[in-house]
Order: sequence, then structure tokens, then C-alpha cells
Amino acid sequence: MVCWALRRVTQVRPHLARKASSVYPGHEHQPLGPRPAAPGAPGSTVELLGKSYPRDDYSNLTRKVLSKVGRNLHNQPQHPLWLLKERVKQHFYARYAGRAGAPLFSVYDDLSPVVTTWQNFDSLLIPADHPSRKKGDNYYLNATHMLRAHTSAHQWDLLRAGLDAFLVVGDVYRRDQIDAQHYPVFHQLEAVRLFSRHQLFAGIKDGENLQLFEQSSRSAHKQETHTLEATKLVEFDLKQTLTQLMTHIFGDGLDIRWVDCYFPFTHPSFEMEINFHGEWLEVLGCGVMEQQLVNSAGAQDRIGWAFGLGLERLAMILYDIPDIRLFWSEDERFLKQFRVQDINEQVVFQPLSKYPAVINDISFWLPRENYTENDFYDLVRTIGGDLVEKVDLIDKFEHPKTHRTSHCYRITYRHMERTLSQREVGGIHQAVQEAAVRQLGVEGRF
Repeated sequence: MVCWALRRVTQVRPHLARKASSVYPGHEHQPLGPRPAAPGAPGSTVELLGKSYPRDDYSNLTRKVLSKVGRNLHNQPQHPLWLLKERVKQHFYARYAGRAGAPLFSVYDDLSPVVTTWQNFDSLLIPADHPSRKKGDNYYLNATHMLRAHTSAHQWDLLRAGLDAFLVVGDVYRRDQIDAQHYPVFHQLEAVRLFSRHQLFAGIKDGENLQLFEQSSRSAHKQETHTLEATKLVEFDLKQTLTQLMTHIFGDGLDIRWVDCYFPFTHPSFEMEINFHGEWLEVLGCGVMEQQLVNSAGAQDRIGWAFGLGLERLAMILYDIPDIRLFWSEDERFLKQFRVQDINEQVVFQPLSKYPAVINDISFWLPRENYTENDFYDLVRTIGGDLVEKVDLIDKFEHPKTHRTSHCYRITYRHMERTLSQREVGGIHQAVQEAAVRQLGVEGRF
């Protein structure tokens, strides 16, 4: 889900009664096309996964991000994200059985990351003026297509195909700050489960007299179309499911708490926090699905829950990995630590040698309009790549007469595998300065 959001099908399992393959044909990853033209260049296109997309004023994909599409770290055996995905799958397969003992939940981990803006936003009831739609926060191929910002972009289509219990795992893309916890590409896992009236009230005393739906008013505890009894049972099943999942991953004795929150596509909504090594950490978002979304997908007789979590965040906690860039490392010293015989084997990451940082500052006057910090962060990532450990905004100044604003950023460069020289970093830093003037319209105070 999005946090979840407001923080592909190549295989359909034979046990499914209603298949989704007609909705999501499989995608073969094709080599990237020629180096893309500048975003929005007239008449240009971007080639991605065997298709061409015309560029327009919305296009803002960078070479850095395009190079990551198709890597699918979550499907690379023995990668830490793969290990975590497999552990979640193992838990759901073992604990939840459908007809004839087959797994209740189907898994989709190879859906194309290219989606329409309708899939990414409108299908999830995200308002047209919601800030999560901003060009500055997303990677758009053009005004109608984008790289998904969350795996929830596939939720409506899978429900429409007739599925009522599924997991979706995939790479998602967001423009964001640069530090040890943020990267423009990360991976999400989400789950959806729907219940019929019979399924939800089975085993409940006088359950034959209870109903899923009513027409009343919305409150903090339920939607206007749900009965309180149905809402509380769905909420209980959701929280029990997630508590069991986290216990499977982290072990017994885990302290958990639930924090009320807001998402456009669930109500009531919650964030789950776990106490790990004495610190409360938010690990996922969840809630009772908005009935309007469920109804629009053709499941008017069902009620359900959904949750979503970030694999990197969970893996960083579980394996004690200090920097999100490490997930993209091809350093054998990193990768060999996760080659285990049993996916449930405890792994504590042993840090690689930490090489010294090289720090450079950059200051400039902002253009009078159309500047966002994420534009600058994307530029730094495109030029500096994974040599950039973090970027901090350390000073703002407004000229008392002209009322123009200047920003000063501190850029920390650090190679994960060797020592960087100031001369090497100086060339990259100079390129950042020149590109900021040329592409963002800033005026240098270098």
C-alpha cells in the first residue's frame, strides 16, 4: 500500500478459481533503449520494457532511475530482500489454506512497474488535488503513465479479476531526499483479503443474524456502509494476521502497538509499530478497505482489509543494515552474508570497512518559481550516483531587499568499497554545480 503511499502477473497459480492473467500479461524485461533525451524534449520518447512512451511536460525520468528498472532485487535468490519476501510467503502459505489445502493467498511479484496515473491514484480514491500526485514527488513517463509509487497501483485490477486474497511485491519509485534511509527505488509488499458475509461471521454466535452492510453515518470507528460488528471483526483479523507475521519474522515476545492514522483508501486506518532494541519503529500501514474502492472493482458483496510494508525498512531492522544503498551493492562481501541454507536463519550483517567521507558544500540563489528540492536531489543522484551518501540543507537565506532565497546544501560523498579522493569528488561536485545552473535555473554562489 502507499505509506505506504502517503509516506507484475507472469504467473497465475493453478489453484485459483478465477485467474488474473487476462488483466496482467507477463512482461519480458528488454534492454534499455538509447540514452534518453532531456525530460519533455519535443517529439522524443522513452523506451522502457519493450514499449515507447511519448514525452511531454510531465516527463521527469532520469538515467539513474531508468537504469534500475528491471533489476528486481526482490526476485534475486539469496538477496536480503528476496529472503524477506520468501519468509513472508512461507508464513502465508503455511498458515492460510484455501480449498483442498491449496494456499489461500496468491502472490504476484513480477508485475510491470509502469502503470497509468489512474491506477496509481484514481483507483485508490486519491483526490485530484492530493499532494502525493505532485510531479516533484513521482517519476512520470508522461501525463498518463508513470513508474508506480506503490504496489497498491495493482490492487483494483486484481480485485476486478476476481481475486480476494493476494500478495503483491515489487519495486516502487519516489523522488525523495538523500540519506541512509531513502532511495529513489525501493520495494514494497502488500496484501489484500476480502470476506463474504458467510466467511466473516462463521463461528460467531448468532452470526446468521449479522450483516456486513448498513446505511448510517461515518465515524472514527467505521465507514457509513459498514456495520460496527463487521468492521470490528475485519479489524481484529487484520491485526491478528499482522501480529502473527511480525512474530514469525522477529520472534516471540515482540512488543507491538497500533497508531490511528489516515489513508484515502482505508478507514479505519492504522500504523503498526514494533519495539525493537528499545526503540519504537513504524513498520507498516493497514486498514479496512474503503467500500467505494471494493464496490468499483465489482466485489460489492465483500468487505476486506489491506496492508503494505517497505521491504528495505524491515530488512534494515531485521538484518541491521545501516545504509539503503547497500541493497544495490554487488560487493561480494555484502552478498555472501545472505547466502544461507534456510531462509529463516538468523543473519546479522557484518559491516564492510567504512571508508572516509568527502564533504563539499554548494550554495545558490533559487529561481523565482518552479524549483523543488527533489529536482536538486534527483540531479545530484544522476551525476553522483551511489557515491552520494546524503545531502543536507544546512542554511537558508532571504535577501532583505530582493527577497530572493538562497539555499546551502552539504553533500557527503562516500564510496562503499574504496577511498575517494578530493580531486575525484571535486570533478563530480563541479558537474553538479554546472548542471544546477543549466537545468534548474539557479544562480551560483559557489
